Amino acid sequence: IEKIPNSTIDDLNLPDLIFVIPQLIVVKDELKNEFIEINYMDNEINWNLELNAKKIEIVIDDIKKGDLKLFKSNLSKEKFYEIVEKAIEYIKAGDIFQVNLSQRFSADLKENEAYELYKILRAVNPSPFASFVKMDDFYLISQSPERLVKLENKKVEERPIAGTRRKKQETEKAMEQELKLNEKERAEHIMLVDLVRNDIGRVCEYGTVKVDELMIIEKYSHVMHIVSNVIGKIDAKKDEFDLIKATFPGGTITGAPKVRTMEIIEELEPTRRGFYTGSIGFIGFDGNMDFNIIIRSFIQKNKKVYFQVGGGIVYDSIQKREYKETINKARAMIVAYKILRSGDNNV
Repeated sequence: IEKIPNSTIDDLNLPDLIFVIPQLIVVKDELKNEFIEINYMDNEINWNLELNAKKIEIVIDDIKKGDLKLFKSNLSKEKFYEIVEKAIEYIKAGDIFQVNLSQRFSADLKENEAYELYKILRAVNPSPFASFVKMDDFYLISQSPERLVKLENKKVEERPIAGTRRKKQETEKAMEQELKLNEKERAEHIMLVDLVRNDIGRVCEYGTVKVDELMIIEKYSHVMHIVSNVIGKIDAKKDEFDLIKATFPGGTITGAPKVRTMEIIEELEPTRRGFYTGSIGFIGFDGNMDFNIIIRSFIQKNKKVYFQVGGGIVYDSIQKREYKETINKARAMIVAYKILRSGDNNV
């Protein structure tokens, strides 16, 4: 979509794009507790699918803290501080306003453990845009909380997330209030909401783009986020593919301005992101579509599992706090992996 330098190491050798036309879709209606088969193909399909709607219950006690010692990062803490400082230099020079920088963790995981890890992660950190994707030589295990873009009956919707605090029961209310009032987080969030408005404004009818939810707090198992909702009506001369081109990749996981921040990410991060901060979703034959942003997600390949976490860097960012934010975002992933390794995964 955008041409940027290709200088980082592509050590996982993952494809840039995968689209399929599924022969069979099985949809679970959570309200009615029913499964619905959708078959778009003319030919008769022989299939054998075991559907298990058993409720997942996992008791997490002293395991909640997680343990980074189980994982190896592609950046030392000192190196992470260094790339944050370089990003701040770009901001001070006027190249960019904000950029998202990340680090990648890895640990051992066999192929036959991938689905168990998905079930545990889903129980530990239930999220609205979950997915489990099995391909020939890798698995994608995702519990993403963030939508990239949705198109339904000509209505466009983006739901940017920016601003994070760790969620702890004893300090939850105080942290929520601090997050709401934090000037740095509010300024960064508004900047990214404006970026989203600009993105969808390129393909929406003039005057239809607006923010119908601004800076609400959404809570997940280990973190809370500031979230907004931006809507518009797609222009009659545009379609779903124009919308993807205008919005991908998401501004919350690149920065502003988007193209220049992608160039800086390519320069500063040591390895290619692969699927991290990409998107999983669908395009229907009716022109409707819905795509997430791939965060809070594992990749299993070559007997290893990888996950990546990042944060937004602005003019007054402090390296220590930005590093801590990435660790807070990693907690649900670490807990899920620890449960798998502890044997408490009878789901």
